[in-house]
Amino acid sequence: MKLKIYSGEEVRALRQKLGLNQSEFWAPFQTTQSGGSRYESGREIPDPVQVLLNIAFNTDAKAAAIFDELRAFGNPKKKAKSAQGEGK
Repeated sequence: MKLKIYSGEEVRALRQKLGLNQSEFWAPFQTTQSGGSRYESGREIPDPVQVLLNIAFNTDAKAAAIFDELRAFGNPKKKAKSAQGEGK
């Protein structure tokens, strides 16, 4: 699955559109105001935070697909069964 990679500029625009300060916006992502500021200023946003941003700001269908993929990753037997079913 291809995730959208958010830039700091995009995240800053989202935050401002929501009318939140950095502390309010970044708290649900378990990121400090200082860390969020660094991301918004151009520092690379780590993959786990990118995943959370995708869940928070993409469609419900995209969020569900992300969760399904994570669940399959955590359950190798289920993943193997679904792979076997694809060849039929």
